[in-house]
Order: sequence, then structure tokens, then C-alpha cells
Amino acid sequence: MTLPPFQHLVDAHWRDVSRLAHALAGPVDGDDVAQQAWTQALAAYPRLRSSTNLRSWLLTITSHCAMDIHRSRGRRAVPAQDIAAIGEVSGRAVVQGPERDRPDEELWSRVADLPERQRHAVVLKYVVDLDHSGIAKALGTTPTMSRRLVSDALANLRLVTLRKEI
Repeated sequence: MTLPPFQHLVDAHWRDVSRLAHALAGPVDGDDVAQQAWTQALAAYPRLRSSTNLRSWLLTITSHCAMDIHRSRGRRAVPAQDIAAIGEVSGRAVVQGPERDRPDEELWSRVADLPERQRHAVVLKYVVDLDHSGIAKALGTTPTMSRRLVSDALANLRLVTLRKEI
């Protein structure tokens, strides 16, 4: 099987890839998705076994890249407007100032009431976004123990929530 030069593929389908990338990822990330799709396609092109439907192959790669962008949005850091307004999670007052009356203040006060190691594990997992091996390094324990700490903390938070509802 002989594949056409990659440049012919780009010339024939760049508009389709760009349109799909912008439609799936939005105007901000569309160009990045399209570029990532072309990069992945170029890397996989020499190993391609069939040249029957190259357009669909490219659009599939583009849709997968768009899904990756959507997944990564949940892991992106969100800048705080005023870093001084955010207090210590380990203390009672998690948020100070005008943001004090946020709906999640009650949740953070419950997190502050957790035992110290559970509280630190939850913060490292859900605020700092570390995986269990990173949590284990930060707490000086094993990944298995970090999973247990996070699990126990979540169970304690659920228990407090259930007691409050009753």
C-alpha cells in the first residue's frame, strides 16, 4: 500500500480538521486541538495500514484531541482574584473577607474539622490535585495509605452530612 505524501493530506483536509476542532473545543482551544491532531496524525501516518478513508481517520484523531482538552480543563489551575482572601485550610477560617459567605464554606469548615492527616490528604487530592503517589510523598506514607486517608476523610464528610440531614 502506498500512502500519499502527508502534505497532500494536509492540503485536502485542513479545513475539516480546523472546523471540527473549533466546533468541539471552542474558539479558545480550537487551534490547539487542530495542531495537536495534526501532530498526532503525522506521528501515526507511517504506520497507517489503509488509505481508504483518511478524512475519517483525521477527524477521529481530532475528536479524541478535543476530548483530551475537555478532560484537562478540570485539572487546570484557576487563578484567584485575591490570594490574601484565601485562608489556611488547616485552620477554622478557610475563606476570609467578602467571599466568606460562599456556599461551600460549610463544606470547608467540615474539612477543617477532619483529623489532621485526613484533612491534609483531602486538600492534597482535591485542591492541589496530586495523585496518590504525590500525596504519599507529601505525607511521608505509602500510596495505599494515602488512598485510605482520602477514603476515610470522604466517609467522615458523608457521615457528617447524613447526620445533619436527619
